[in-house]
Amino acid sequence: MKRKITAALLLCAIALPGLYAQFDKYFENKSLRIDFALSGDAATQSAALQQLREEPVWGGPRALIEPFEYGGYNIKVYDKVSRELIYSRNFNTLFEEWRTTEQAAAEVQSWTNSIVVPYPKKEISLTISGRSRETMKLEPLLTLDVDPASIFINRDRLKDNRVVKVQYAGEPAGKVDLVFLAEGYTKDEQDKFDADAKRFAESLFSTPPFDSRKDDFNIWAVGLISEESGTDSSGKGIFRNTALNSGYYTFGVDRYLTTPDMKSIRDAVWNLPCDAVFILVNTDTYGGGGIYNFYAMGSADHPQTPSVFVHELGHSFAGLADEYFSSTVAYDENFYSLTAEPWEPNITTLVDFDAKWKDLLPPGTPIPTPLDDEHADKPGVFEGGGYLAKGIYRPMNNCMMRNYAPFCPACSRAILKMIDFLTAD
Repeated sequence: MKRKITAALLLCAIALPGLYAQFDKYFENKSLRIDFALSGDAATQSAALQQLREEPVWGGPRALIEPFEYGGYNIKVYDKVSRELIYSRNFNTLFEEWRTTEQAAAEVQSWTNSIVVPYPKKEISLTISGRSRETMKLEPLLTLDVDPASIFINRDRLKDNRVVKVQYAGEPAGKVDLVFLAEGYTKDEQDKFDADAKRFAESLFSTPPFDSRKDDFNIWAVGLISEESGTDSSGKGIFRNTALNSGYYTFGVDRYLTTPDMKSIRDAVWNLPCDAVFILVNTDTYGGGGIYNFYAMGSADHPQTPSVFVHELGHSFAGLADEYFSSTVAYDENFYSLTAEPWEPNITTLVDFDAKWKDLLPPGTPIPTPLDDEHADKPGVFEGGGYLAKGIYRPMNNCMMRNYAPFCPACSRAILKMIDFLTAD
């Protein structure tokens, strides 16, 4: 039986008229892909359109307005005539993280990004906005009008990759469609990829709270073929010719495994329903990365692989922040402003803690919460998180988003809310 939408999402539906507006009124069951460049440095950024593409499948939610205030970026789609908001989603980018590094203080770069919206039936206006780190407000970066019949929309058919249905629970419109992509697997290693994808799916559904929602997921595996096995490790002088151009040493951090090649990722899933992407990298070296509403990535064969997978999916799928604060990162101390409330649901600066997990605290819990025997194993407000030891607080002493312990109640709730949103029809 279809699970009921959580009370929180029902409240969002009341607060945001049109959240469950009829999909068919505005959109066709296919996708409009927007490839765009983000350019800038630590101080400024701008956006420019690269191309529009029509793609044959829409696998996203039928709930058109995202009820969460997540992400460093946002795309909004308006009916051009009535100016009614008919679609919105939030997302992050790797470029956003790069802007907090020392390199960004010294030079200007341009990074390609890609996002999809349902294909409109009529002319639309769309706006891509970026969030100010100081004010946390979204500021427009790119606005354009789109005629769905335009001859300037690319309608080329892309490569049909080999696709395996790891699990099929029902029509994509009412399911979370999670896609595994093969990275660093050669033609002769495709059987290994299929086995790895199945192993990771089993790991996901043995992890609370995902274990209670297995029937809400479709799992797909796309067998991309790389010319060479493995991935880049630039800090060690190792470079591999792979399908998605991934590598360690992102921003100089040896364990940070990512790819800036968003077009190749979107090309790989162009004809599949896709709510979430996990890139399986054919290596046994520890590492991974996760970017909200873009992708997560991890090595296939390290002993900690199952935990890294779920941790990184926490970032990309549910918008969860890192809760650790003592590991080396590339970001400067201004990654989070201590005078604003971060958008992630599992960290707080106490600027607006009422909007976070205050309702999950046991009665009488002090805020902030001391890390003593009385409170250490209960929900609280513990100092340290988001890469900072002071000024940012986390919900539990231990959590998947800190040290691979089970997800805390705040993180679990965020995951379940996202599943509810993506499966609402």
